[in-house]
Amino acid sequence: MPYRLPSECLNEIFEQLEDKVTLHSCLLVDRLWCEVSVRILWKSIWNYNTLIACLPNESKEFLLENKIFISTPNSNPPSFNYVTFIKNLSINVIVKNIKYILDFNYNECIIVTQEVFKMLMNQISLKKLNFYFDRKCIYYISNVPFITYPGAIYCLRNLSELNCDSNIPSEFLNQLSRTCHNIRSLDVVVLDVLSDGLTDLISVQKNLKDLSITKCYSCDVSPSVNPLLTKISNTLIKLELYGDNCSIPLSFIIQLTNLQELVLTFDDGDFQDFETLQHTVLSKLRILKFTNGYPKHEDLINFLEKNGRSLEKIHFKYCRVKNSLNLAIAKFCSNLKSLYTTFSNDEVETLKVILNNCQRLESIKVLYDDDSLNEGELLKVVAKFSSKSFYELKIYYGYKAYSKVSWEELESFFISWTNRIPQRSISFIIINGYKSNGLVVKEENMQVIEQYIKLGVIKKFKNKIEI
Repeated sequence: MPYRLPSECLNEIFEQLEDKVTLHSCLLVDRLWCEVSVRILWKSIWNYNTLIACLPNESKEFLLENKIFISTPNSNPPSFNYVTFIKNLSINVIVKNIKYILDFNYNECIIVTQEVFKMLMNQISLKKLNFYFDRKCIYYISNVPFITYPGAIYCLRNLSELNCDSNIPSEFLNQLSRTCHNIRSLDVVVLDVLSDGLTDLISVQKNLKDLSITKCYSCDVSPSVNPLLTKISNTLIKLELYGDNCSIPLSFIIQLTNLQELVLTFDDGDFQDFETLQHTVLSKLRILKFTNGYPKHEDLINFLEKNGRSLEKIHFKYCRVKNSLNLAIAKFCSNLKSLYTTFSNDEVETLKVILNNCQRLESIKVLYDDDSLNEGELLKVVAKFSSKSFYELKIYYGYKAYSKVSWEELESFFISWTNRIPQRSISFIIINGYKSNGLVVKEENMQVIEQYIKLGVIKKFKNKIEI
């Protein structure tokens, strides 16, 4: 009899499968594989017709009494009680799918949505919840007071991840504040103000690790953020702030003594408050990311002087980084493992300085466009000057950028990489931005890449689009 992996091992393997189509095919292997994979597939609702087929008999009878007839995948009862596997819910997605199944019949949608939520609240223990204000769904949701249904307290009390906005009903937030005290990850979009319901919910969390606040154009979070963050400053390890044409106060970050990751997404002009942080020491900070813009480079250089040695990752996305800042990274951030930056066409020496000074650097992502460092020069310098730890090169082709690298330059890079001591395979990632054409557009370049994949020089190759 052939040896079979135990279900615990299969579960560990299947959990790593990102491709749901592949995971779905595991259902067909045998009973054991089916039992393991179905639990993973149904962590989020996999099929809404099947979900409705799982309704208890009293709900089905109630639907029939209201002359609501819904076709199910087959006439047999479901093979599993799929509902009990659900750990992640998106309120709006549930409503939209029920509306679609019922051809947007308002009264029928309300009734079916109510019965579905009664079943969910009574049978699941939720880990992740998405609940965003949606004008197309709010009229349905307002008639489904699911937090009052039997089992709702048990369903919600182990919630660990919440993604929501500031306009969701206050009674729902109040219920969560009474029930959920162990949320670890919270992502909030502030549409008007950071409401009392949300601040109360945040303030009662005992172990909040990850907080993301997106501030929309007309809102004001200033009065709420500072007093709020003092209550959770000891637990927070990741903070993400997104501003839409308006600044968010940053001085409260000084209080986050255990912060390990800071992500700031603003335009250049919205970093005025960063001046208050330039001399702050965040001893546990490991990851620093900026998108669209970054603070005055003098303020940021001062910040790196205080904190750069502890940093392992610095990313500048959609930013044109000044040479003086790159040199400061080389000077103060010697323990970097990952860097995403830009180099102008005359800054090849700066790249060499970074590679020489940052001997733990494992990965670099570089923007390429008409004003950037020549691709051939980039490849040559990385092959010659990168450390023994280095294993990943990413080239992001910006707006309308067109690769000029020849197949000879590409092959020369891989030959140089092959001759490095110690030998180590490289991950080579090409990222195409809007209307750009990366180096794989040329057939001869792709032939070189395929050759070195076969030789094992390239461990991982990707050609993807990132807008």
